[in-house]
Amino acid sequence: MEQENKKEDYLKERYCLAMERIHEICTEETVPAPFCVYFRKTAQFLVQMEELKRAVDSGETKGYTLEQWKTLNHELYSDILPEHYEESFGNPAYAVAVLGNVHGKILSFLYAELRGMIVYAFEKKLEETVVLLELFIEIYNCFEQEELPEYKEIQQIVYWFASDYSELFVTDRIRESVDPSLDFAVRIVMDSDLGDLRYLYQYGEYVSENELRTAEFLNTLSEEEIAAMADTYTEGYRIGFLMGGKDISKKKTVNIRYNLGFERMIRRAIQNFEKMGLQPVIYRAAVSTVNKRQHLRIGYTGAVPNKQFDYDHRADNAIYLDKRFIERKLGVMRTAYEAYKDLAREHGGPAVVEVFGEIPFVPETKADAYRLSEKQQKLSVAADNESAQLTNQYIIGKERSFTIIAFPVPEIGDQFEEIFRETVKINTLDYKLYQKLQQTLIQALDQGTAVHIQGKDGNRTDLTVALKGLSDPTRETLFENCVADVNIPVGEVFTSPKLTGTNGLLHVKQVYLGELSYRDLAVEFRDGMIKDYTCSNFDTPEENHEYFFENVMYHHETLPLGEFAIGTNTTAYVKAKKYGIADKLPILIAEKMGPHFAVGDTCYSWQEDTPVYNADGREIIARDNEVSLLRKEDPAKAYFGCHTDITIPYEEIGHIEVIRQDGSRITLIENGRFVLPGTEELNRPLDEA
Repeated sequence: MEQENKKEDYLKERYCLAMERIHEICTEETVPAPFCVYFRKTAQFLVQMEELKRAVDSGETKGYTLEQWKTLNHELYSDILPEHYEESFGNPAYAVAVLGNVHGKILSFLYAELRGMIVYAFEKKLEETVVLLELFIEIYNCFEQEELPEYKEIQQIVYWFASDYSELFVTDRIRESVDPSLDFAVRIVMDSDLGDLRYLYQYGEYVSENELRTAEFLNTLSEEEIAAMADTYTEGYRIGFLMGGKDISKKKTVNIRYNLGFERMIRRAIQNFEKMGLQPVIYRAAVSTVNKRQHLRIGYTGAVPNKQFDYDHRADNAIYLDKRFIERKLGVMRTAYEAYKDLAREHGGPAVVEVFGEIPFVPETKADAYRLSEKQQKLSVAADNESAQLTNQYIIGKERSFTIIAFPVPEIGDQFEEIFRETVKINTLDYKLYQKLQQTLIQALDQGTAVHIQGKDGNRTDLTVALKGLSDPTRETLFENCVADVNIPVGEVFTSPKLTGTNGLLHVKQVYLGELSYRDLAVEFRDGMIKDYTCSNFDTPEENHEYFFENVMYHHETLPLGEFAIGTNTTAYVKAKKYGIADKLPILIAEKMGPHFAVGDTCYSWQEDTPVYNADGREIIARDNEVSLLRKEDPAKAYFGCHTDITIPYEEIGHIEVIRQDGSRITLIENGRFVLPGTEELNRPLDEA
């Protein structure tokens, strides 16, 4: 305790000295124009953070009115909001235009990184705050010299900041993922008056109308309705362990991920999990550059103030990413996992609440934003593989599970409340009915050596998916009968395809993947591996290729077809068409609305050796493919750390046919309708639309 107090006193001293210097920077003119404008404006933001920290630490914010909270929240994020972004130093294009090619990009990175201090103030993370202040001052000092610093000088400061403080940021991130005593968000959920919407601002996240109106709407629901939502979610998690033959009693924690506004449901879910013997670990989406994965937000989050800002800074790690840094980061990860190995072993995996309904985001690719070099891309792929292996070593894949459920946000349109209630109905469909109908599909699919998928009406899909053979059809099956457990809602049968013999073109006119929109997407497969790909989002083939390469391929030269599935949730499909929201649905629901194809790892990644059975007692034997089998000699060659589903909607399907060994065929879907005898019930929602 004495040592902790000494450290705290030391940090407070450093903080006071740093802030004293930053106040001076706000008024002095010791660096040349235009850098003086940049450093003054950034220093003013840091003074704003000082005032925020004082208000939070003193408890002053507890007395804020809702209007005061709204004003403060807008002020904190104002500079990067779309309406101000064109003249923000957070915009690398503006920073380069004003500050020049040499310094613009890296100073834009600094500006973006310092914005992490907003949430550090709310979570009272003093050390993280101090090291960022000192980084700013060190870089400022370089510009006080007689000559402007070379890029390399600033780059080295950032490099050693990322390397030296990876021990702080990475260790904290790993601890957050397994330690229930870090309960900042849990306390907000469990202790707040959720009828008083001021609680939303206590996280420090950006709060938009989506979060406010979602919370308001959930407050109008009865306890029974909230219970139905939460129970579906938590029961899916429990059943995931049961169906996977895993012992949930060995686990003591569950990671809950959600968007602000869903706290009433999350509170009930926490209570449900506690009855299972699971405590919540709830961590924020990463704000430090060393913990981010591109533009993706993994963890709880508020609104994204500006998706273009996140996208512009997705590759800021290009500043410091090299082999030495990766070795350093992996070493820190290993040490941290070892320190928290008991907590990691007891962790059960994530339970995720996704949202949908936001306007699909089509990013602008800016030449002035950082991009990984080809060498860095390869290093990043190798680092991701090693990181995944390390995580799996401590949070053992074959012993953990997950669940995912999704709900709309108000941005989906004027019929938000109606769509929300319809989504709840979709999430609670009769799984026993679907289980029976899907088993009929599986009985036909198990007779095949391949499946042929043909598009229609402008969809150019012409793809043959090879299937693994069965040795004993009475005990074995190829497809998992997926009902409402880990992937809610119900409605798919899926397998890990045989790669050899899987050939052809996958094409979709419009699809939304990983929070990004793709138009006219085409992916070519040869023996189950991606051979080529394109889309029509941008003006040049090179830009379209790079877009897919970065955001779906994750810099891998190729990826296998890790999953082939047939979605059966025609009810969700009809509702999506009725409300005109098909382009806004998350993949979680969209994948149930037609055949889908996942590129990357299989659904059984890291768990291939764990037997999985359908309700009829038959074991799903298609858990591997030729690539994942390489784990037995070198796991780095077997896994890619990604799994992206691409769905073809029913109306674009000409046919799906099972091809038998003798060449005969069984038609499952024709012209977007189920035609296999025994599955006609799936057409009823289509007929009633």
